[in-house]
Amino acid sequence: MSAGPLRNGSPENDEHKLGPTRVRDLLAVAVVAGLVLWVLARYHYGMFPSLPWPAGLTLYLAAALEVVIGFLVRARVAGGRLGPGEGQLHPISVARLVALAKASALLGAIALGGWAGLSVYLLDHLELDVARADLPAAAVGAFGGLLLAAAALWLEYCCRAPDDPSPDTPDTSPNPV
Repeated sequence: MSAGPLRNGSPENDEHKLGPTRVRDLLAVAVVAGLVLWVLARYHYGMFPSLPWPAGLTLYLAAALEVVIGFLVRARVAGGRLGPGEGQLHPISVARLVALAKASALLGAIALGGWAGLSVYLLDHLELDVARADLPAAAVGAFGGLLLAAAALWLEYCCRAPDDPSPDTPDTSPNPV
């Protein structure tokens, strides 16, 4: 227990802030998803339907959209066109895009890990015709998951406020008296 009220800069208050998505967290999610799908494939691959190679193409489409949106947001933020007025990017829209980016990064990590786990299983069973036939779809899906996670991180980066201090630079704003 603390003796007094929490101040804004205290570490206790920082743990509840929404921060940028960490790549290490996405890697952990990808590894867990990969292990889960590898185990499922190991014990139930015979029950899986055949995988068409375009199965992961929606990940590519989502990644492309997020990259384009990221460039649009970045241009508006750099041009100072933020606000509730006409022709400006509303701050609520930016918050929604950050939520989209965080969800997409998580989906990309799950897709990358899942398709990669399935690929590992398939590479170990290339003597089976069905495994050789499913491998291109798994590769397309794994790469799509990687692209989606990267595009989501880019979109999240583009949504940062221009005056946000980075963790490396000290806060130089004047203290109110």
